[in-house]
Amino acid sequence: MRTRRFGRLGLMVSELSLGTWGLSGDAYGPVYEQELERIVELALELGVTLFETADVYGGGAMEKLLGDTLDPRTTQVVTKLGTVRDEPARKCFDAAYLKDALARSRDRLKRETIDVVLLHNPGVETLREGDAIPFLREEQHAGRIVGWGVSAGSAEVAKAALDQSADVLELAYNLFAAKTLHELTDRIAQTDTAVLARSVLAHGLLVGHWSPNKTFFPHDHRSRRWTPEALKYRISQLQVVRQMVGGEVLTMRAAALRFVLSNQIVSSAVLGVRSQTQLRQLVRELGEREDYLPDEVLVALPEWLRQASVEL
Repeated sequence: MRTRRFGRLGLMVSELSLGTWGLSGDAYGPVYEQELERIVELALELGVTLFETADVYGGGAMEKLLGDTLDPRTTQVVTKLGTVRDEPARKCFDAAYLKDALARSRDRLKRETIDVVLLHNPGVETLREGDAIPFLREEQHAGRIVGWGVSAGSAEVAKAALDQSADVLELAYNLFAAKTLHELTDRIAQTDTAVLARSVLAHGLLVGHWSPNKTFFPHDHRSRRWTPEALKYRISQLQVVRQMVGGEVLTMRAAALRFVLSNQIVSSAVLGVRSQTQLRQLVRELGEREDYLPDEVLVALPEWLRQASVEL
């Protein structure tokens, strides 16, 4: 497992990180409980050192799983705060709430110092006018967190996070959602901000296994993410990914993951696996060479995406 520098925080992290939303049961439905610890342990065996979670994933169960399994001396944890699991769920970024939430996260993670705390999909106003960022800066100064940042759901939020000098920016980044990161690359490089790339396989779309009539169970978030017409259109665009397969690029999922890691501005790609098999496949197919995609593919890719009406 190769490592990358985690922005100006100076940490060295694995280029692949394990995300826990898919493991929590909140995203795609239940995962066998006995499988959860095995997946985390397998990630460690494969060289993963960075783990991404949130205080609400599984009602705190994912933080507890990581706290029970990981050695703080050899691993890093990124957790997210600011979501309240009421009915319906809501956001809360008041300093008083964040203080209590952070204390609970530290207890579950069994860490006196958490490596990175992100605000969990805040709005622009929260970053510009609220007391969340002053609170995180105080916690960083006190040594209770190493760095802080924002999990951004839009380009506007990402830009506001950079305006506030966030240490870490988490963004959706994949072949079909690359525009925001590409637009911000110069600023990210200038400020030496760490980048966590999430949704690297577009929630399974880029694996290329779905038929145009694919349907999802009601408890699967993807049942609400695309209309049937939008999903059919996205699946029709997958020819771009098929064109990337060949030579050492063995599958469409490998091509999609290699695209993300070809961008050196990315500090780590968050894998949302739900089984040991999925994790093994992705790590194996990534290979050991650092030239993730052939030069001829990188040169041709912008035109292929343009032809498929995908903005790069």
